[in-house]
Amino acid sequence: QVQLVESGGGLVQAGGSLRLSCAASGRTFAGYVMGWFRQAPGKEREFVAAIRWGGGSTYYADSVKGRFTISRDKATNTVTLQMNSLKPENTALYYCAASGSGMDYSASSYYYWGRGTQVTVAS
Repeated sequence: QVQLVESGGGLVQAGGSLRLSCAASGRTFAGYVMGWFRQAPGKEREFVAAIRWGGGSTYYADSVKGRFTISRDKATNTVTLQMNSLKPENTALYYCAASGSGMDYSASSYYYWGRGTQVTVAS
């Protein structure tokens, strides 16, 4: 079965960096879009970034453009989110997700989900 396993979260000071990884397994992801979403307490899950598995096109939420970078490694079936210049408002549970229905910014379009990794940014 498909598994998405996130890692790399933690506690960091404002202005610092973290690198999240998502290990994907259980199927071929050709044609899929791999995304990162986040959910803070009391808030809805929101789109952060996504990448097309095949061509590598990337998409970002306006709030993270220029600070976050998403990439994928086909050899290791890994999706990475490099997060720089972190802010306290970036504190959330970060999820890796996969969509087989094309690029979409809505969480409802993503069929496979990981359990999340906590990112906490201290001020």
